[in-house]
Amino acid sequence: MLTGLVVVETIVLALLAVIVVALLRSHAEILRRLPEPERDIAEPRDTTVLVPNAPSIPDHLPAPNRMATEAHDISGTTLEADPVVVSMRSGTNTVLAFLSTGCLTCRSFWEGLRTDAWRPLPGAARAVVVVKDPAFESPSKLRELAPPGVEVVQSSAAWEDFGVAMSPYFCFVDGDTGAVRSEGSAMSWDQVSSLLRDALLDEEVAAGR
Repeated sequence: MLTGLVVVETIVLALLAVIVVALLRSHAEILRRLPEPERDIAEPRDTTVLVPNAPSIPDHLPAPNRMATEAHDISGTTLEADPVVVSMRSGTNTVLAFLSTGCLTCRSFWEGLRTDAWRPLPGAARAVVVVKDPAFESPSKLRELAPPGVEVVQSSAAWEDFGVAMSPYFCFVDGDTGAVRSEGSAMSWDQVSSLLRDALLDEEVAAGR
């Protein structure tokens, strides 16, 4: 009786072993036939753009904006700490000069504003100098640099409104529409005048005049 049970168990174990082996082989065959997963062989691209010999301060103004940006009226204080608001829709074209007392490049622009050196800007544009709040400028240096009769507004908010992150920086604002027509940096007032003249001519051509 005991011998018969041992024989039956042996046969059952043998059958189970055969079934297990068959299943393993079947699984291996399925895995072999499955296509291998595609490998991502694409290397990450370097998105850094290198500009050879790029100056730290651009020496040109960009072309007039295709989509004009509305300029903000400038609210701040005068050198005498009196509140002042400069309207960008005054009917007169305006060149906003964002200058600073601590900028060496700005010195030539301060000097160019003096009466004996000043030459009118194209389009009868007025020049308005915008500096930061007194906490960011040297009051004594500012009084030394700012020539008499030149409109100077202290307004850090204006720098933020126009997105100015460097000096010297210039924005040409259309006096009728209050739109920024051209903006950027320059190295001299002559260069600002030349590029402003080009911007005005380009607008005349675009208008078919």
